[in-house]
Amino acid sequence: MDLENVGNACSAGASQGSRGVCGSGPGGGLYAFDGPAAAVLDHRGAVVRWTGAAEELTGFRAEEVCGRLVRELVADLPDDPRDAEMPASGRVRLWHQCGDTIDVTFRTTKVGCSGSEEVLVLAAPTHHVAGHEHGAALLRALSAQNRITIAVYDTDLTTVQTNATPNTLDGRPVQPGARLRDMLCAEDAEDAEGLEAVLRQVLETGAPVVRRNQQVSWRHDPARQHALSLSAFRLEDARGRPTGVAALYLDNADQMRARRNLDLAREVAERVGRSLDVVRTAQDLADVLAPAFGDLAAVDLAHSVFDGDEPSKQLGGGDMGNAALASAGAEWPAGIKRGESIPPLPDHPLLRSFRHGEPVVFDLDDFIDMVKDPQLIEYLVPKDTHSMMVAPLHARGHTLGAITAWRCGRSTPFTEDEADLMKQIASRGALAIDNARRYTREHRAAVALQRRLLPPETTDTPAAETAGIYLPAGGGADISGDWYDAIALPSLRVALVAGDVVGHGMPASATMGRLRAAIQTLADLELEPDELLTRLADLVQRLAAEAPSGDRDIVGGTCLYAVYDSVTRRCAMASAGHPPPVLVRPDGTAEAVGISPGPPLALSGMPYETTVIDVEPGSVLALYTDGLVERGDRDIGQGLPRLTKALVAHCRPDRALDETGRALLADLADQAPRDDAALLLARTRAVPAADTAHWEIPADPAAVSKAREWIARQLAMWGLDDLLFTTQLIVSELVTNAIRYGRPPMDLRLIRHHVLVCEVTDSSSTQPRLRRARTTDEGGRGLFLVSQLGGRWGCRHGQNGKTIWSEQGIQDPDLHEIDAVGDL
Repeated sequence: MDLENVGNACSAGASQGSRGVCGSGPGGGLYAFDGPAAAVLDHRGAVVRWTGAAEELTGFRAEEVCGRLVRELVADLPDDPRDAEMPASGRVRLWHQCGDTIDVTFRTTKVGCSGSEEVLVLAAPTHHVAGHEHGAALLRALSAQNRITIAVYDTDLTTVQTNATPNTLDGRPVQPGARLRDMLCAEDAEDAEGLEAVLRQVLETGAPVVRRNQQVSWRHDPARQHALSLSAFRLEDARGRPTGVAALYLDNADQMRARRNLDLAREVAERVGRSLDVVRTAQDLADVLAPAFGDLAAVDLAHSVFDGDEPSKQLGGGDMGNAALASAGAEWPAGIKRGESIPPLPDHPLLRSFRHGEPVVFDLDDFIDMVKDPQLIEYLVPKDTHSMMVAPLHARGHTLGAITAWRCGRSTPFTEDEADLMKQIASRGALAIDNARRYTREHRAAVALQRRLLPPETTDTPAAETAGIYLPAGGGADISGDWYDAIALPSLRVALVAGDVVGHGMPASATMGRLRAAIQTLADLELEPDELLTRLADLVQRLAAEAPSGDRDIVGGTCLYAVYDSVTRRCAMASAGHPPPVLVRPDGTAEAVGISPGPPLALSGMPYETTVIDVEPGSVLALYTDGLVERGDRDIGQGLPRLTKALVAHCRPDRALDETGRALLADLADQAPRDDAALLLARTRAVPAADTAHWEIPADPAAVSKAREWIARQLAMWGLDDLLFTTQLIVSELVTNAIRYGRPPMDLRLIRHHVLVCEVTDSSSTQPRLRRARTTDEGGRGLFLVSQLGGRWGCRHGQNGKTIWSEQGIQDPDLHEIDAVGDL
């Protein structure tokens, strides 16, 4: 320390005036202080020089202390002052001008020429000295840390001091005289400007920056990226003026890696497995890995997994196809395409580890050495790849496929530690994919079952042509119990059915199958619609009683049953809580049929009502389930007019019904409906009047011979002489039974179409029975003859009696002509 700067003459010190300021605090308080206080003592210990800093420390001016013994300023002298000697250093309490004491630490040294006995005393408040020592120790400790780089920048942000050396971990070359833009890679110019902007903000505002994470690349190693954590604070002089910025750069690679791994594991848990579609789940897994884990990611699965089946025991290349691809900007090779098979790879020790369930890490040279085929390498390896990792997707004892990640360009190579993370990700992803595979298998079986339970999509009968469409809920993901049916009935009639079972899934499909089979059976009994629904409701009650106690409340459904007669051109229908059908007339007008719906099928004991309407030939009857008219916030009151309007727009005589149905669903259905829907369209036909004949039968046994005469004339008019003999026998037996066992009025009707229908109606409700007559019986053979001579026969009951009918096939005249030519 230069003495010219330390001491001033007493006269000069006196001219400065007093600047001591009393404070308060432990041991005498804190005082304004700027640098160490200095005083020069002569051989007697008297003060000969007194600096301004000493005046600031004690409050005494130079003229007040110069010439006085220094011990007069010391507050804790020994009892005998003559025993006190001037130590080389120590700690004492000095008097302050205001009466307080000051705890100071001092150091002494002799000054002047040889033989001089003057002593220089430097003193500072003890707490300042202790803080300085601790700060120096802290700075020395920080400077010795090779994972922490300390840099001091001036106001121009040029490095003026640093602890970094060429041997520092990761080689961070923070060199004195350099700026950040001189050290960072040219490709990271924006990062350099960003870091300097942060330091500039700290310098201007004084607000520190703590743990700002940054990815950078140094000029001496541009291919490798480093994770740094920056903390910076402003440096100030004793007057509070900014002098620069101090920055601490920490190697944050381990923490960043650990945080990234946790974030990646959390994202895999949140995103992978939300879908029950195999391909969607695989794509979610790939999207999570790129770019969080690699620059490129691919998921390959065994071909059988796509269909929901279990993979083979020995899974390898050639057995798998690509299910998902994801890229963070890198370019895929031409050979890797979604859905294509993966070519087989040669046997290799690394692949054997893969088969044992362990991830495998390759660098590019290892992979080239394993494959050895330049074309296959070009086919499989992305551009600029330097590292890849392959992990098996193993779940529940099956290897479902593999997940592969690549790192390209400046990305750091994969490490063995990351292989452990990949193993965890692959394990979770494999479970999600296996769940989707198992769901695919079960859903495929359920859909196949339901498809088998539904009738053909289109039918063509003499009474009507029909087209039915079933739309499962959830865009095909869910199945339920909605169904439709078109059942051909005797006498050129057709039964039209639409129903909806409560619930979803396999139980609803199974219940639907049982109800459809029951309706088929009841329809063969030719019951009236109200009677059929009554019996169906009884069946549902029995099914509910058979169900487990917790499921009885969800066994039920609704149903609409309609029978259209192409001869009378009338349709009789009844509803069990089902929406009404819509009738579209040939002139293009449409309306919902006004029916009186009865209770749903779960409630038995309540009557149903049959409604009969006239239907013109060429009209379209639309039967549907509530899923088509009740969607989201739209109830049937809004959905039914919308359906009616759509039917008017799409139903045209020249348009096929199945095409019309698809257009209707495209118009009305949501993309992923919450409820399934069924639609049945029936375009009605009519039997011409010329193809029917009707007679009233008198209650007289002689009417049997008259009936044979009527039949003979009518068949001759129709050119059906080949059926005359059998038809006369059938009519004779039926009319005889009606006269003998029935009640008038009685009618006989013939209908000609592809079959010849003979009907005898009487007012009796007795049920005829077919029985085998014994040899000695004189009667009981009538219905036996009818069943043998006709193709089929039956009996149906109406409100005013019963009708017994018989059908005979009519041979195609063209076929008959061909047979005749063949005989010649």
